[in-house]
Amino acid sequence: MSDIHQIEAQVARQAEAFDAARREMGRVLVGQKYMVDRLLIGLLANGHVLIEGVPGLAKTTAVKALAESMALQFSRIQFTPDLLPADLLGTQIYQPATGEFTTRLGPMFANILLADEINRAPPKVQSALLEAMQERQVTLGDQSYPLPYPFLVLATQNPVEQEGTYPLPEAQMDRFILKLSVTYPTLEEELEIIARSSEAPPSLSAQMTVDQLVSAQKLVRQIKVTDVLMRYIVDIVRATREPGRIDKKLANAIEFGASPRASIAMAAAARAHAFLEGRGYATPEDVKAIGRDVLRHRILPTYEAEADGLDAEKLAGVLLDQVDMH
Repeated sequence: MSDIHQIEAQVARQAEAFDAARREMGRVLVGQKYMVDRLLIGLLANGHVLIEGVPGLAKTTAVKALAESMALQFSRIQFTPDLLPADLLGTQIYQPATGEFTTRLGPMFANILLADEINRAPPKVQSALLEAMQERQVTLGDQSYPLPYPFLVLATQNPVEQEGTYPLPEAQMDRFILKLSVTYPTLEEELEIIARSSEAPPSLSAQMTVDQLVSAQKLVRQIKVTDVLMRYIVDIVRATREPGRIDKKLANAIEFGASPRASIAMAAAARAHAFLEGRGYATPEDVKAIGRDVLRHRILPTYEAEADGLDAEKLAGVLLDQVDMH
């Protein structure tokens, strides 16, 4: 217990900078607490985040504000059907004078890569992203180049417009620790957005250094997850593979469930959520708070389930409600 008290004392000190960053982001963002909190969770857990929402919900603005408020190097790439892997990673250029190749690194080399409308790029580009997302490195020719630390892909996509898009491969979807579903603002928030629209957006100042962020990431990994809670997390993830064990009506509802990477992601995100709540230990409430974000892109419903109106979002909610902690 004394260890938890020591961790909580460190959490209290380090969380102040994140509260300051959240307030700084609020200078350019109206509302969107859910998106801001989940971006911070992804950052603390050192995991990539996929943000889904219709255009105009400040997804790009939020990612840029996150980078500015934390002194992180930011790079934005607009994904298009004619994008090539070299446009992302960089390339080797032949120098006739010396007869040698020189390397020009691409915009991928940043702390935060905003992959705007990620599903508009062809499979070849998505494949090029896989190594960067998993290994945190890029290979050009026979040479591998480590990406800056931390390195996070924060990707956006539009759930409505499917023309001219390419479905992301399952292997790539699984590499996102969270998939966010961003919704419209409230009436009061939309009125505030209109009121602010006539003003020039303020420039943000960094509220922490990269070293402080890395220190917080290390602290998050020390936050306590008990064996009982770990079993609860695994039971939830395993229920996506055998939903009939939880509810016989769901026996044929899920084609493919979540992989063990989902269990790792859920534990990491629960720790980060506990950090933002000021605790040195994770609880079932932390797991339930981030459960849908971890599972919604890792569940593939069957045609029968979709015909019954059960999409991945609803199935994740049902399983989180019905799986008990033993």
